[in-house]
Amino acid sequence: MDSTPVTARSLGRTYYVNGDNLGRIYKNHLSGYADDKHKELYIKWALNVKNMGIHLGIDETKIGRNVYTILINKDAHGHAGTIIAYSVSTQIKTVSDILLKIPRNLRDNVLEITMDFSDSMRGIVKTCFPQARITLDCFHVMKMICDAVEERRLRCKREAIKELNKLRAAFKKKLKKLSERRSKYRKGHPKRYKGHKRGRKPTRKFKAPKMSNGETLLDVMIRSRAQLMESGDKWNENQKKRYNVIKNKYPEVARDYELLSFIRSIFRNRKLDREAARIKLHEWYDKVKKCTSREMKSARDLIKTREEDILNYFIDRSSNALSESLNSRIKRFLAQSNGTRDTAFFMYRVFKIFG
Repeated sequence: MDSTPVTARSLGRTYYVNGDNLGRIYKNHLSGYADDKHKELYIKWALNVKNMGIHLGIDETKIGRNVYTILINKDAHGHAGTIIAYSVSTQIKTVSDILLKIPRNLRDNVLEITMDFSDSMRGIVKTCFPQARITLDCFHVMKMICDAVEERRLRCKREAIKELNKLRAAFKKKLKKLSERRSKYRKGHPKRYKGHKRGRKPTRKFKAPKMSNGETLLDVMIRSRAQLMESGDKWNENQKKRYNVIKNKYPEVARDYELLSFIRSIFRNRKLDREAARIKLHEWYDKVKKCTSREMKSARDLIKTREEDILNYFIDRSSNALSESLNSRIKRFLAQSNGTRDTAFFMYRVFKIFG
């Protein structure tokens, strides 16, 4: 339990002992938490200068009701020695006061720090690691553009629902007119069905029109959600037919998807250096200028403001994946514990395992 994120209950099930008793014994006697002089501080912050490296990552994670800023050493690859420091705040001054306790020579030796689009994290890095190169994670760039495509898809989905409701209302109106005509006809033509077969009854159930791929337009827009986040070379034949329907019916969605594919190809191209990537990125700006998507244009404007940090990705192809991986491991550990009532002890264990 000192080196692996497992709960006492899971160990209890494995070794056929009472997990709750094992958890209490570990907390009060085996872990050393009860004798730690600084145990009250673990809920607020912790720092281990020995874990410093030259390639760092910074990220935020929510534990309980608190949001923690965590600085990691990427060279530790998620094992012991990964967490350098954490703070129960996202404020620049609060986190910087903790990180400035690291000796200046160690902070000046840092070559690169990866992060997302957070302005507070950028301010922390500029304050504490002025010599470090900031690299924005390409995953967050792609996620922002995917969100813009998703907004357009949702807008078109609402249009498809409106169109379907109009067709349904028109069908009901038609049925009502037919019913009025039949009742008027029966007044002068009473029923005489003896010895005769009745004709087929008119269709009284509404059926939405099918598109060329055999799906209704609403089904196409619903089922294309995950598809529009993927690369087109991963699609099967059904997905390609669905995309053709979208392209014919809602060409603006197809245009936004093409913009997404273009910027994805920039990050995937291993032959591009920083300056070649800049030229490609400016080509993408020109393409976005011609589209009508407000979300895509706002994503372009944000990318423009952080262009230099994004282009730093093409130097070493560095990403913030290790920070995100550690974040997910902490979340899994928290989920195994079914949450936590003692956040200080939970953060003590996290720092002991990964720090």
